[in-house]
Amino acid sequence: MKFAALKRNSARGPLGFTLIELIVATAILVILTGLAVPMARVAIKREKERGLRNDLWELRDAIDRYKDAADRGAFQIKVGTEGYPPDLETLVKGVDVGGKKVRFLRRIPEDPMTASTEWGLRSMQDDPDSDSWGGQNVFDVFTKAQGTGLDGTEYKTW
Repeated sequence: MKFAALKRNSARGPLGFTLIELIVATAILVILTGLAVPMARVAIKREKERGLRNDLWELRDAIDRYKDAADRGAFQIKVGTEGYPPDLETLVKGVDVGGKKVRFLRRIPEDPMTASTEWGLRSMQDDPDSDSWGGQNVFDVFTKAQGTGLDGTEYKTW
C-alpha cells in the first residue's frame, strides 16, 4: 500500500509552486502594496495636521489667557502691547501676579510640519495676512510650513 502511494506522488511531479503561480502571487502583492502606500501617506499627513491644529489651539489659548489676565489688571503691561505677550517665551516663563509666578504654557510646542519650535508671529499692528512680525506683541501665531492641507487651505492660514 505504501508503495502505491509513493508511486502516485512521483507521477504528479515534485510538490511546490509553479513559476506562473509565483508571478501571479507577486503581482497581487505588488498591487496591494501600491494601494497601501498612498493611504499610509495620507494617514501620516492627517495626523500631522491634527497635531498642528492642536498646537495652534494651545498657543492661541495661552495668548488669550495672558490677555484676559492683563485686561483684569493682574500684572503690569508695557505701553503699546495692548495686553498681549511680548513673545512666546513670556508665556512659558510666566509673569508675577501678586507674588506668585503664573505660567500660561509649559513649553512652546513643536510645529509638527516643520519639526521646530519656530512659529510665525503677528502683532496687533500687523496686517492680518502678513508674514512678517512687527515685534510689538504676539497677537496671533501661524505655522511657517509651506503647503496645502487635506482640506485645500494653506497651512499658514490656519
